[in-house]
Amino acid sequence: MRAHDLSLDELLELDPDGGVIRFAGQRALLIDAVAMGLLRKYLVENFGLTAARTVLTQFGFAHGWRMADALASTFTWASDEEWRKAGTRMPTLEGLFRVEPGGGPLSKAGAMLVGSYEAEQHLLHFGRAEVPVCWTIAGLISGYLSRVAGTETFVLESRCLGKGDAACQVLARSREAWGEERADELRFYEPSRLADCLDVSLARVTETLKAAERKLRGHQRALVRVARVASTDAPLGIVAISAAMRQVVDLAQRVAKVDSTVLITGESGAGKERIARLLHDESTRAAGPFIAVNCGAIAETLLESELFGHAKGAFTGATQDRPGLFEAASGGTLLLDEVGEVSPGMQVKLLRALQEREVRRVGENTSRKIDVRVVAATNRDLAQGVAGGAFRQDLYYRLKVVELHVPPLRARKDDILALARVLLAEAAVRLRRPIAGMVPAVADQLVRYAWPGNVRELENAMERAVALARGTRVELDDLPEEIRQAFPAPIATRGAVQPLAAIERDYILAALAQNGGNQTQTAAQLGIGSATLYRKLKQFAAAAGRPRAPRSRRAPAR
Repeated sequence: MRAHDLSLDELLELDPDGGVIRFAGQRALLIDAVAMGLLRKYLVENFGLTAARTVLTQFGFAHGWRMADALASTFTWASDEEWRKAGTRMPTLEGLFRVEPGGGPLSKAGAMLVGSYEAEQHLLHFGRAEVPVCWTIAGLISGYLSRVAGTETFVLESRCLGKGDAACQVLARSREAWGEERADELRFYEPSRLADCLDVSLARVTETLKAAERKLRGHQRALVRVARVASTDAPLGIVAISAAMRQVVDLAQRVAKVDSTVLITGESGAGKERIARLLHDESTRAAGPFIAVNCGAIAETLLESELFGHAKGAFTGATQDRPGLFEAASGGTLLLDEVGEVSPGMQVKLLRALQEREVRRVGENTSRKIDVRVVAATNRDLAQGVAGGAFRQDLYYRLKVVELHVPPLRARKDDILALARVLLAEAAVRLRRPIAGMVPAVADQLVRYAWPGNVRELENAMERAVALARGTRVELDDLPEEIRQAFPAPIATRGAVQPLAAIERDYILAALAQNGGNQTQTAAQLGIGSATLYRKLKQFAAAAGRPRAPRSRRAPAR
C-alpha cells in the first residue's frame, strides 16, 4: 500500500441504521468545526491560554498515535516511508488540513499546511494571535511520526495563518535537534505540564470563587439588616416595588437571554448601570467580563484607542500593542455609557464595529473578530439628536434593538424607602458603623423629597447619614439640609390625584412642623394672616375628629 493510494471511498464506512461511522477500521465521529472552536474558546476562558494549549497539544498527540496504529493494522505498507507519508494524507481526507506538495515535516524547510481548520477557528473566536495556534494539528503530526519512527518526534510551527502569516509551516525534529532554542514550546508535550497547568487554573478558579464569596457575604450582611424592605422577586441589588420599576426589571430579564443590543435611557443617576449589570448577570455571558466605559469622559482622540486598541508605534506613547475594550470584554458585556456624547466621526466607526462584529486597532490594517454583547446607556433624547443631525440615525436604530427606560426616582415613590434602607445598610457595612435603621421622621422626609439626583443622590445621602449618625439610628439632623427642608409635593398617590384641600392641609402642617409650631412665623412664610392660619388649623382638627376645646365661661356672681 502506498500513501497516495488512500481513498476516502474505501476508508469511510457508513452504517446509517446502526448509527456507526468507521474510518480506517476505527469508529469515528463527525464533529462540527465550529464546535471544536467553541471547545477551544471554553478551555482558554476557563483555564487560561497555557492550560488550553497543553490539553489540545496532548489530545492531538494521542489522536496521531492512534491513527498510526490503525493504519499499521489495517494496511500492509510498501515501506515505512509510505506509512510515514500517510500521516499527512489521512488528515487531508478527514478535512483537517492539506499539505502543499514538495516537502514534509521532517525536511529542512518543513511542510506548508493549507486550510488549517484550527487556525480558522482561532481567528473566528479570538482574532489574530501573537503566537502559532495550530496546537492540535502539531500534536497530531507529532504523535503519528513518533509512532512510526519509534522515537519521540515533536512538531512546532514557525509560521501560522492564525497570527497573520500567509500559511502554516510545521517542522518535525527530535528533542535534541530542537535544542534549547524552543524548549519552552516542547514543554506542552510533557504530561507533567498538564498537571501543573491544571493546578494553576484551579488555583485561579478558587481565588475567583473566594472573591465572589466575600462579595456575597457583604451583600448578605447588608440585606440581613434591612428587615423592613418589602419582599420582591427582583434580583439582588435592584429594588423594584413600584409597578414602573417592576416592568423595567421584567423586560430586562427577558431580553437578557438573547444577545440583542440594548439601549438604556433615563435621567442621570436613575440606575441605568445597575440595569446593564442585570442584563449581564442574567445572560449566558454572566461568566465573562462586564466592562463599562463612560464615552463622555474620554477625549475624542483617545476614545478610539480605548475602544478598539492600538498597535505599537501607532502614535506617541504607544510603546506596545494594546487591545481595546471591545477585545477585553470578549465573551462578556461592554457598556457604552453616555453614548449620546460620542462625536459624529466616532459614531461611524462604532456603527461599523457593531455591524461587522469586528474591530481594527489604531495603526493596523487587519480587522479582528469580536464576541461581545453591547449595551448602550444615555440620559439624552437620541431621537431628538437624530432629528437635529447630532446623532446618526443608522447608529440609533442599531443600538435601539430593545429600549429600556429607567424611570426617575420621583416617579416611583414606592421604591424610595426600600431602596434607602438597602443603601443605608450597605453604607453601614462599608463604613463599619453600627447603624440599625432610621427614625420615622427621616423616613417621612425621604418620601417628601423630589430627588432630582435620583438614586445616586439617595445613595450619597444615606452614606452621609451613616457617617454623621451619633447613635444606632439615623436622625433628621443627619440628612442633608435640602432634604430636611423638603415640603410635600402635589403628586398623584397610588394612581389617584389627591384633593386640593388635602394637599393644602399637608403643606401647611409641614410648614408648621418646619417652624417648630410657631404659627406667626409659619403664617408669614405662607403669605397669610395669623388669624387665617388659626382658622385653618381648627378646620383641620375638626376634620380629623378631634374635639374642640370648650370656651372658657365667666364664673357666676355670688
